[in-house]
Amino acid sequence: MVKHVILWKLKELSKAELATVKANIKEHLEALAGKIPGLLEIQVYTDGLDSSNVDVMLDSSFESEAALKAYAVHPDHVAVADTYVRPYTATRACLDFTV
Repeated sequence: MVKHVILWKLKELSKAELATVKANIKEHLEALAGKIPGLLEIQVYTDGLDSSNVDVMLDSSFESEAALKAYAVHPDHVAVADTYVRPYTATRACLDFTV
């Protein structure tokens, strides 16, 4: 199994805009469950403690590294990323690893 973990710091937004963006990221990424072959689990966390220095975390699991690579270019994933994530991202950190 392969884990794919991403941490995003979002651009400066009003409190209301930030809440909306975070909710949209969570809703639309988690909606990919069952739609992409090899994607075993996907969870988005948006309610970090005040000590956090990022806004959103994606924790996902894939059958294999090949499944992760296919997810990266899958049209449903690309549409979500291009619409709900990338336009609002200031920084992104990723860690992929085998479990």
